[in-house]
Formats: sequence, structure tokens, C-alpha cells
Amino acid sequence: MRAALALAIMAAATALMLSGPREGRYDVIHEQTLPKIAPAPEFALTSQDGKQIALADLRGKVVAVTFIFTLCSATCPVLTPMMSLVQDRLGADFGRNVTFVSITLDPERDTPEMLKLYAQMYGADVAGWSFLTGEARIIQDLTRRYGIFASRAADGDIEHSFLTSVIDRHGIIRVQYLGVRFDPEEFRRDILSLLKER
Repeated sequence: MRAALALAIMAAATALMLSGPREGRYDVIHEQTLPKIAPAPEFALTSQDGKQIALADLRGKVVAVTFIFTLCSATCPVLTPMMSLVQDRLGADFGRNVTFVSITLDPERDTPEMLKLYAQMYGADVAGWSFLTGEARIIQDLTRRYGIFASRAADGDIEHSFLTSVIDRHGIIRVQYLGVRFDPEEFRRDILSLLKER
């Protein structure tokens, strides 16, 4: 299973035209201006408040997209609090100019009500952070298009890769972070750098 997961991560990174996976940020060329990787795959899903949220609705904002599930006991409890910390450090820009999107990998169990409880548990400011669910087939297709590997075990647990994509105001993926050990301050700086672009 571990070997399969590693191969899937490598395949996903190649599919997104990246130089190769490693913990932390990776992009094609290290320079002051973040490179343009690819147009972000579109989505339209249901939020923790039962509202329809589409990526197209978020144009004009910098968007960070990640994939989680509420019953995750391994790495989601590391990633979500780190994003909550960055949320707080973004100050007035959060919600107004920056938004986070966490998409569930477990739509069968992660109802809007469950996602709302999850958001509250981690101190998410839902004015700028949406937790999304939808039909299983749509979520499965979306994970594939974002380069995420997810596999459900016999006990119902989900083993999955972590890839956080930062999308600019025009809907283009500009940087991605593999895993959960990336530097939250670097993540915040990358977001701010995209806010400064004309």
C-alpha cells in the first residue's frame, strides 16, 4: 500500500507538470514571481452551510485548495491547524482577498453538518474558509484532476496524498505544497506575493 501511494504521488506530480515531489513547496523555477503551473480544475460543490460554492465564484481572490476528511486521524489534524494559523496571520486580507477551500475525500460521511463541526473544532473563519462536499463521483473526479491519490481501506479509513494548491486571482495554479510539513510562513508569503501582482 505504501509503495502504491508513493507511485501515485509521483504520477500526480508528473501529470501536473511539476519538477518532482518533495516535502514542502515545489515549483518549476525558483524566482521572485511564482510561475504559472496550469489552470486550476473547476468545481462547484456544497459548503458546510449548504450553499453552492464554485471556484469561478472566487475569481479575484487568492485561493488555497486542499483535500481532507473529518474522521482523518493521521495528517489532516496537522494540516488543518497549520492553515488555521496562517488564516489568523493574514489578518484583514483573509476572507476579503484570500480564501481557503478544504474539499472532503469522504463525501458519504462528511455531510455539511459534519464539515461545520470540523470547521468549528479547528477555529476556521468560515467568512473566508469553505469546507466542501458533493457527490462521490464528482469528488473522485476532482481529486484525480487535482493530482490527489485517495484509497479507502476495508475499515473505512482513507489513505491519501496531501497536495495544497495556491491559485491566483485569475484561476491559475501558481505553487503547490506536497505533504503537511511545509513552512506556514513561506505559505503566507507566497499568498501575499500573489496579492501584490497587478
